[in-house]
Amino acid sequence: MNAYIFPGQGAQFSGMGLDLFEKSSKAQDLFKKANAILGFSITDIMFEGSAEDLKQTKVTQPAVFLHSVILSKVLGEDFKPDMVAGHSLGELSALVANNTLSFEDGLKLVYKRAMAMQEACELEPSTMAAVLGLEDEVVEAVCAETEGIVVAANYNCPGQLVISGDVKAVEAACETLKERGAKRAMILPVGGAFHSPLMEPARKELAAAIENTTFNTPTCPIYQNVSTFAVTDPEEIKKNLVFQLTAPVKWTQSVQNMIKDGATNFTEVGPGKVLQGLVKKIDRQMETASASV
Repeated sequence: MNAYIFPGQGAQFSGMGLDLFEKSSKAQDLFKKANAILGFSITDIMFEGSAEDLKQTKVTQPAVFLHSVILSKVLGEDFKPDMVAGHSLGELSALVANNTLSFEDGLKLVYKRAMAMQEACELEPSTMAAVLGLEDEVVEAVCAETEGIVVAANYNCPGQLVISGDVKAVEAACETLKERGAKRAMILPVGGAFHSPLMEPARKELAAAIENTTFNTPTCPIYQNVSTFAVTDPEEIKKNLVFQLTAPVKWTQSVQNMIKDGATNFTEVGPGKVLQGLVKKIDRQMETASASV
């Protein structure tokens, strides 16, 4: 069975999407439509902007989403997913790819999400850190015993977990984790504490936007970050999407469930190859590839 997976923030690069634009009139139409919806020329930033330009959350999230979704649309008949999943932001790309959301509604929600997260980041100094080489349980225990707000945020693959919270708590947890044997515990260059309780203001804002958006029955199941199991009910999809902002991204568990349900190969749709690497670390037997036109 064919599993298609969609990357999140961090996969962006200068020049992203330009090859698609040059090769396909369908891609050109969708990129132009995106500029009109957003009210600024995101294509200029994607095709010609610097890495620094692309790093702003309000640009990064729609840019990664557009690269993924437009690529899936350009693939046409070659795009035949039996199941989909997306890492954090990638979940919205996956929901357009399996026809739960229209292109327009998906882009509007992504932009709303990006702006709401940006605002939440500005309320309190917060950050994230990657922790390598420890059991999940050890990381969870250290988070629980650290003063302040710090939680497990991304279960990326066995031995690779990202923690998230207020700056002091994350720094303190990193020191303890090194003492407990972590190979690395390093602060990430991110705007704030994604997938933690500090995203609550953004969650409320996004919840209102999701409630006012049409969600259709998908053409294939999505394995969502919050639940990790196959979901096809639009109401359940909405609920999981709202909680995703303050809950951890359970990527390891989602991929394991996709494999249990019959996935034999994983195709990454969008910029970069990060998710393929994670899938291989979760199960070395899996075939992985990048979608291309």
